[in-house]
Amino acid sequence: MKYKSKRRLLVRLMGICFSIEEQQKKKQNLPQRQQSASKSNSPVVNGTPSSQNISDKHESSGMKSSCSTPVLAPKDVNDLRQNPGYNNVDIFTYEEMRLATKFFRPDFILGEGGFGVVYKGIIDENVRPGYKTTYVAIKELNHGGYQGDREWLAEVNYLGQLSHPNLVKLIGYCCEDEHRILVYEYMESGSLERHLLRRVGCTLTWSKRMKIALDAAKGLAILHDAERPIIYRDFKTSNILLDKNFNAKLSDFGLAKDGPMGDQTHVSTRVMGTYGYAAPEYVMTGHLTARSDVYGFGVVLLEMLLGRRAVDKSRPSREHNLVEWARPLLNNNKKLLRILDPRLEGQYSARTAMKVAHLAYQCLSQNPKGRPLMSQVVELLETVQTRESNEEEAMLQSGGNAVTLYEVPKHSPHNSREKKRDQTRFDGNEQGEARRRNKHGNGRSKSEPPNDIDLYDPHNSPTKLEGDKNSASARS
Repeated sequence: MKYKSKRRLLVRLMGICFSIEEQQKKKQNLPQRQQSASKSNSPVVNGTPSSQNISDKHESSGMKSSCSTPVLAPKDVNDLRQNPGYNNVDIFTYEEMRLATKFFRPDFILGEGGFGVVYKGIIDENVRPGYKTTYVAIKELNHGGYQGDREWLAEVNYLGQLSHPNLVKLIGYCCEDEHRILVYEYMESGSLERHLLRRVGCTLTWSKRMKIALDAAKGLAILHDAERPIIYRDFKTSNILLDKNFNAKLSDFGLAKDGPMGDQTHVSTRVMGTYGYAAPEYVMTGHLTARSDVYGFGVVLLEMLLGRRAVDKSRPSREHNLVEWARPLLNNNKKLLRILDPRLEGQYSARTAMKVAHLAYQCLSQNPKGRPLMSQVVELLETVQTRESNEEEAMLQSGGNAVTLYEVPKHSPHNSREKKRDQTRFDGNEQGEARRRNKHGNGRSKSEPPNDIDLYDPHNSPTKLEGDKNSASARS
């Protein structure tokens, strides 16, 4: 009996020892398994976008995106200082920034806004030994400006991981002491706003405008098609930058936000953005979706078609808001050709202009579900570009006289039938939306924001903005 009891006790002790050893082995192997799982699944970590996030459809059409291995997104600036995390982004000292801008010389200023000042800079061996000479744009945040640490950090987190031909490249940053500086690739031609609305000098041609629209659409599409969608939230002409060849890239990700996942239909958030570009349902409810960006794209496309600002209070009162005034005219072919930018006359075919105008009409639908996906916008603009290339080639081969690029429709039975055929191609939301417009009350305008949101109005002084001073997006 004593022998059996001793044997049982020995077996029990051995079992305890083995279980302890197994638990220690499991703990040692756990980090390895987690690391391998993160590499294979490429999850979204702390709300940051994954590198394995682009559909085969976009890759086959040349729309590729890449980013470094997903890292934990810093939650604040102190966290960023301790865990920089982004191998493709350089960290600069404030002294290096002073040298790159020749001590922030006034004649190096590219632009200025509520966020601070953007300088042209040169980073070379004089700034950092061994550094290849690189022209950059250096944005120094104003300590009392509208863009705070949260928006600054959002740009570092998103652009630190995303890489795409239609997204501006973040070269580096500086967060030394109280300084907040972002270093971007230098875009020689400036913003779309600068070229589109200039009154003197060369204007953007029709073909350039369509190319810029396509580039910007690709930039938004790549964000929306990420494994976790990214909503840009501040799409406007001043945030579309152009390089020396007029290739367009999206800049300024300070207001970007992770989109809904799984069964979520939207993200509820404080209303922020720019008056005239924000989607009406987002302004009224704070419900943010990728279709909110589609509306902003429609506003910019309308600006490119008409050569007008989204909000222009120097015009007659009924034309202050471009969307409210122009959208009802986009389905009337005759009226459309009369309101298009007169500087573009002779550069486009009527059929192509009506097709692009109808796209803008759909993007500006009051019903978010009536707006196309950005991937669909890309497909349509690619067909427009292909058709224009074929028309130009045909014109060159015929000696320049056989193709009429622009012709005002004449009043004839033939043209009436042609017009009816064109109108039948429009999708079916127009009549319903017209009825909704007629039922709208005589009170506040549909696009006029409530008083308790933080939309930046570029035509009012910053002191007139409501709400938190760090929440609005004021850009040059």
